[in-house]
Amino acid sequence: MGAKQSNTPNLFVANQCETRTPVNYAILQFMSAFIAVDIGGTHMRAASYPKVGRDPIKIKRISTRAPNATPLEQLISLINSIWPNDQEVSAIGVAAPGPINPFEGIIYTAPNIPGWQDMRLVKELEREFKVPVFLGNDANLAAMGEWCFGAGQGHHHLIYMTISTGIGTGIIVNDKMLLGSRGLAAELGHVTVMSGGPVCGCGKTGHLEAVASGTAIARWTKEQLQQGVPSKILSEDDLTTEKIAEAARKGDDLAISAFNRAGQFIGQAVADFLHIFNPSIVIIGGGVSSSDDLIMDPIRATLIERVISSHYLENLTVTIADLGDEVGLLGALVLARQSCQQKPDASQPAPVEYAL
Repeated sequence: MGAKQSNTPNLFVANQCETRTPVNYAILQFMSAFIAVDIGGTHMRAASYPKVGRDPIKIKRISTRAPNATPLEQLISLINSIWPNDQEVSAIGVAAPGPINPFEGIIYTAPNIPGWQDMRLVKELEREFKVPVFLGNDANLAAMGEWCFGAGQGHHHLIYMTISTGIGTGIIVNDKMLLGSRGLAAELGHVTVMSGGPVCGCGKTGHLEAVASGTAIARWTKEQLQQGVPSKILSEDDLTTEKIAEAARKGDDLAISAFNRAGQFIGQAVADFLHIFNPSIVIIGGGVSSSDDLIMDPIRATLIERVISSHYLENLTVTIADLGDEVGLLGALVLARQSCQQKPDASQPAPVEYAL
């Protein structure tokens, strides 16, 4: 029998950010386009891309839920709508939320997507489209996107944090994505920073996400208002991190305190991460990063206070992400392109390199 291509994702091989022609085996020899998909609880996006470059051929966004279609049916329809008419497709890369197993193509659970428990998404999409499909956690792939196309270019040791409704992270160590034995590593938003603290979205208490995400910033601010802490600008009605940031920029003390508190928790956690991973860059993305210095200043100040040695800060960059909303799609694109560069093996899955 001929060699069978492995669908073990090749997120993790060093020095592959540059776009290169896939290896010359028959199934990919004549193919020239890639599909990238970014799945969220509210919306999902897909784009088709050429073999090189980051400008999409076609891009579209739709709602994840629909009255007369399942999320999987929505996804299949979305991919069909951006499928190139005049090019063959080499592979599909998918960024998905929640804990996943990228080695087996399974989403264990997807927040806010009904029915996606132990969802064998790779199997479903390969059956539909008859091309290789590769799956990655959305925060991991965002890290890959920033590493290859954004703020992380040129770095070999990187931590990416997306801070919005929750906190997701991706870690690159020595040019390899850190995944762990089942692809579940790098959930740094779920480290405990306040014993007995607020309940996190995962159901546990005191996690970084529970005290420093955009949701947590808005919740804490509302609690302070309810307790009688004054604000010249803010009210309890329809409180968002954007409104809190606007108030902070106008000098509102409560709003400034809300960002200082969150930034201090993040800085405390990042100091611990520096001690463990010793990165050369920490990239902050997600909606909260748009508050810029309001969140970044307390993060940086707390880092200086909490690290055990100033050597951890030497040549360290702490910065805001470059890619914005594109980051998920571009990370999925990197996954698809790089996974197609694996050399097939007749008897064993292609080896996956990942940092331990």
